[in-house]
Amino acid sequence: MKPEFSLSADEARRIALRAQGLLGQARPDRRAGVRGVLRRLGAVQLDTISVLARSHELVAYARLGPVGRAAVESAYWSGGRSFEYWSHAACILPVEEWPHFAFRRRAMRARGHRWHQLADREGACAVVRDRLKAEGPLTTTELGGGKNGGEWFDWSETKIAVEWLLDTGEVVCTERRGWKRVYDLTERAIPDDLLHDDLGDRECVRRLVAQAGAAMGVATEADLADYHRLKREQVVSVLGDSGLVPVEVAGWGRPAWADPAALATPARGHHRTTLLSPFDSLVWDRPRTQRIFGFTHRLEAYVPRPKRVHGYFAMPLLAGGKLRGRVDPAREGTTLVARQLSLSGPGAVQPMARALAGAASWTGCTQVRLERVTAAELREPLAAEIGRALDSAAD
Repeated sequence: MKPEFSLSADEARRIALRAQGLLGQARPDRRAGVRGVLRRLGAVQLDTISVLARSHELVAYARLGPVGRAAVESAYWSGGRSFEYWSHAACILPVEEWPHFAFRRRAMRARGHRWHQLADREGACAVVRDRLKAEGPLTTTELGGGKNGGEWFDWSETKIAVEWLLDTGEVVCTERRGWKRVYDLTERAIPDDLLHDDLGDRECVRRLVAQAGAAMGVATEADLADYHRLKREQVVSVLGDSGLVPVEVAGWGRPAWADPAALATPARGHHRTTLLSPFDSLVWDRPRTQRIFGFTHRLEAYVPRPKRVHGYFAMPLLAGGKLRGRVDPAREGTTLVARQLSLSGPGAVQPMARALAGAASWTGCTQVRLERVTAAELREPLAAEIGRALDSAAD
C-alpha cells in the first residue's frame, strides 16, 4: 500500500515518545494517574526482578514521577480495573481488553497444555474450581502450594491446574499480594458486560493491532506483532481494517504504519528525564529501540556475570527525547548504588544526575554512590551534579 505520509526519523521518534506518554506536558498528568498510563500503553509487563522497584512500578514512575509506590500498586490491582494475562509477556492489562484476548484463550484450549500435562487434569481443575467457589479468591499457597520441592518449574498438580484455568479463561488474576497471584473465578471478577468470548479471532487481532499502533504512534509490521506477541501474518491480515495509515519513515527501510491521531498534530512539548525499566514498552523491543534511538539495549540479568557488558539490570537514561546512557542500580539501606554507569557524553551528565537523584528520593534513599563510571573523566562532574540535585531535592 502506498504511504500516505512521509516522516523524518526525528518526527517518528517524537511521535513514539508522545504515544508512550514521555513527551508532552511540562508536568505529568497525575489526574489520569497509573490507570491512565495503563490505558494508554495497553499492557504493562510484569517481572520478578526488583532492584529499585519492580518493573511495573518503574513504568508508572517514568511517566508520572514520584507517585507513592503503595499508591501505584493499589491503582494497578484494586477496583477490578485490570487483569493479568499473556500479552507481550505476563502483563497487567486494562479490564476492557478482556474480550480481545479471547483468541489467545481459544488457542490455549486448542493446544491442550502450556508446559505441563496432568494425567487427571480435569480432576485437579475441579478441585481448584470448587475451592475458589466456596472460599473466594486464593493464592497458590492457599490452594495447597505451588511446588513439589524441585526446580522452579517442578509445579504441583494444583499449580498446573490453576495456571491452566488461567490460560483458558475460567480463572483470572486481578490482584497480587506480596507478588503472589490471587486467583478468582472469572465469572465473579470480570464485569458482566465484558464477560464473553464473542469476538472472533480476526476481530480480536484487529483491535489489538489498532491498540498497539496507538500505543507506539508509528510502527513497522514487526513492531506491531511484537507488542502483544502476535504472528506477523496475523498483523498483515488485519492492517487494512485496523484504522492505521501507511507512512514512510526516513532511514527505517521498511513499510510503517501510524495512528492517525498521532499524525494530527506535531509531537512537541516537554521531554521526560528519567530512568527506564529494561521491560518498559518504549524499549522492550530491541530492534525497534535500535532503529528509533540508535541504542543497543539488552537485559543481562540472565547473562553470566563475567559476560555482562552493562550490568545485571541496566536502566537506560531517557533525556531530551534520546537514550543518553545507562546505569545498573542497586540499593544498600538508604544509598542508591550506581554499580556501573555509562554516558553518551558530557551533555548527559546533568540529566543522569537528575535521574539518579529523583530515583533515589522516590525509593527512600538519601545518598547516591558511584562505583564504576565507564568514562572516568566524567566521574567527578557527575558526582558534583548528583550532590547538587540531592541538595535541591532535600530543600
